[in-house]
Amino acid sequence: MAIDVTEASFDRDVIERSRSLPVVVDFWAEWCGPCRTLSPALEAAEAARAGKVVLAKVDVDSNQAISARYRVQGIPAVKAFRDGEVASEFIGAVPKAKVEEFFDSLVPSRADELLAAGDELSLREASELEPQRSDIAVALARARLERGADDEALEAIEPHRGDFAADGIASLIQLKQSGVAPEAFEALARGDREAALDGLLDAIADADEQTREQLRQAIIGILSERDQADPAAREYRRRLATALY
Repeated sequence: MAIDVTEASFDRDVIERSRSLPVVVDFWAEWCGPCRTLSPALEAAEAARAGKVVLAKVDVDSNQAISARYRVQGIPAVKAFRDGEVASEFIGAVPKAKVEEFFDSLVPSRADELLAAGDELSLREASELEPQRSDIAVALARARLERGADDEALEAIEPHRGDFAADGIASLIQLKQSGVAPEAFEALARGDREAALDGLLDAIADADEQTREQLRQAIIGILSERDQADPAAREYRRRLATALY
């Protein structure tokens, strides 16, 4: 159920609350016909998401300072807040389907929740729900690699070849099966990514052209797991370029 928010309660009920849940604010007025048309769709969308999003209403006539603060020039105006800031917005009485899309963009999907869980069973279910998502397929392949199921890992990523992470996993498996850089795979098995990268980089010097390409893809795939702004990741990319060229 929507909560009525005023200038006195806005920071508490919207800004602070949005740090834990998305808050959708409906800027409206009693005299606004389109506002009355839109309200039921907003309320239904909130109810359907069972506590995963909060709907708040601001009467622009009674709360003009808030309306000015967020540059509300026409109503209905709907703004979604996350982490204290406007994350998304629209103006006008849009169709119900558009309202649903708007709320969907704010609330994690079932597949997102399963991806966050991270275990293989959850990842398999997530992949079945959204088979087009390479991030889920890659996570599933990595989970399968951890238990040594190389063929099953390849099966997970096969539809996503061309993705850096997916190609990296395929190359890792090919290198492992070829017996290239065994110490790197021992390091991966114990979770030591740096030692694995070092081993793969060292193997480039004596590799033939095909193996060098597999090593390049494998290294890029491992680095794709890390923040690209990470100084260590930047250093490994520099070392890779030096080893290749």
